[in-house]
Amino acid sequence: MTDLAKFLHADGPHLEHAAALQLYGRFVGDWDAEITAHGPDGARHVAPGEIHFGWVLEGRAVQDVWMIPRRAGAPAFPIAGNWYGTTLRVYDPTITAWRISWFDPGRSVFRRQIGRPRGPDIVQEGTTDSGDLTRWSFTEITDDSFHWLGEVKPAAAPDWRLNVDVRARRRKG
Repeated sequence: MTDLAKFLHADGPHLEHAAALQLYGRFVGDWDAEITAHGPDGARHVAPGEIHFGWVLEGRAVQDVWMIPRRAGAPAFPIAGNWYGTTLRVYDPTITAWRISWFDPGRSVFRRQIGRPRGPDIVQEGTTDSGDLTRWSFTEITDDSFHWLGEVKPAAAPDWRLNVDVRARRRKG
């Protein structure tokens, strides 16, 4: 084992942009989640998952790990597939927004987005390698819960389509 974790993790937000860093910093902690995958044919599949957020890089960024379904012996999750990935969210004061990168090496899924507050919500927008638009939103945010929506809009489609819907609750203790 190396010292990577010691140098990666931070105890809290960096003071330089502490207020702005709380947009995602409020999620730091461990979460249990119920994930619903929505197929284009109307099929729905539900599975439990877990999400873990933490401060990294001298508190200048928030990183998370999303595991859907949970690690222990879970079967393949229909429609959305199993996720075991990480997001790095870095506040960029030059654009007054967050630069976001999601990596799921098991499924070879890599996304880049820009995240901003929109009213009480957080909306992240980007484009896939094939040109589809992506929109990931945190809504209904409280100290102990949030609702996350993963949507896609193919280039030729007139409307957004909900792919994944996550309801998360903060773990106690």
